[in-house]
Amino acid sequence: MKNVLVILFISGIFFSHPLKAENCITKPSTNSFLLGSIYNQLKGEKKPEFSLFEKAYLGYIDLKLSGLLPFSKNIISIIDFRLPSIKKRFWVIDLKSKTVLYHTYVAHGENSGGKYAIDFSNSEGSHQSSLGFYKTEETYFGKNGLSLRLKGLEHGFNTNARDRYVVLHGATYATEEYIRENGVLGNSEGCPAIPTGLHVPIINLTKEGTCLFIYFPDASYLESSTFILDDL
Repeated sequence: MKNVLVILFISGIFFSHPLKAENCITKPSTNSFLLGSIYNQLKGEKKPEFSLFEKAYLGYIDLKLSGLLPFSKNIISIIDFRLPSIKKRFWVIDLKSKTVLYHTYVAHGENSGGKYAIDFSNSEGSHQSSLGFYKTEETYFGKNGLSLRLKGLEHGFNTNARDRYVVLHGATYATEEYIRENGVLGNSEGCPAIPTGLHVPIINLTKEGTCLFIYFPDASYLESSTFILDDL
């Protein structure tokens, strides 16, 4: 039933009248067709690959239908930890204007791996990154300057984010200059750290109720996530 609701919600974006429920049920390709339309319209910076965008977007819609994200927010941020830290693997997308606003670097936790993030945890003191969907909350000024608190929405995977002080913040070790000098990004204590200089506009854009999705094909996460739909 949840999958049908998600399809119906997406359908409303493109059609002046909703698709009939029976059409959604009998056409398993509807998800990909409608999402392909959204994806193909994205402009601006380089897009994430379609399969990642599909997972992120369907989870984002599911979160809205579940009341965990406000309908007034149209921004989604995506992190792809399949990529090494020397690659730009953080995207900010405005789904209303269908624009990729930012595509940049992001650091992972020091105990998640070196060049690649491969180990993840929800435990305090782990200094590892955490997977899954988050809701952004309030900003504050801390040791890393302007920072953005994150509320983890996936039990067992990221719900300790606030207690662990896992936040979005800027870092000089998350910049292209740092890669040129060291061959790899530095590491955080579990936070998704983005380049200093970009962190202020990104945080101000994404604060207070937008969606952040951090992805890696971890078997435990894929089997247990509430928001990764089982038909993908």
